[in-house]
Amino acid sequence: MPSFDTVCEADMVKVKNGVENAAKEIATRFDFKGTSANIDIKDKEITLVGDADFQLDQILDVLRNKLTKQSVDVRFLDIGDLQKMGGDKVKKVVKVRNGIESDLAKKIQRLVKDSKIKVQAAIQEDKVRVTGAKRDDLQAVMALLRKDITDVPLDFNNFRD
Repeated sequence: MPSFDTVCEADMVKVKNGVENAAKEIATRFDFKGTSANIDIKDKEITLVGDADFQLDQILDVLRNKLTKQSVDVRFLDIGDLQKMGGDKVKKVVKVRNGIESDLAKKIQRLVKDSKIKVQAAIQEDKVRVTGAKRDDLQAVMALLRKDITDVPLDFNNFRD
């Protein structure tokens, strides 16, 4: 039976390259000279450090620009709240989304069921597997999900015929 997996996974190599390019630009930019502006990545968390909220917004803008050049969708970024550090420094922690949360998986499953297309959607850990008898039905489900779910970058892989 034909099937495919609906996933939400960022290419971490490209994310890391984007963060490193952003760090290089921050180190060389004139408006960041003599400040504590910094960007760092550990696992799936990007830490932005700066002197003020305005500076963090500029660093975030540089990061988005570099990730876009690496062809990474910026919807993968889950931007945290502003946190105060010692002295007058502030930081933000940006998490890179990986996997489909259970609420979104249930929403995808409900969309597939309500569409009346003859396929089944099953939640498996952090992905949703869609199975059907016809390849055309699966492609219709892909088009439906691309159209209706815009807040998260969905990808379709593991297509089996």
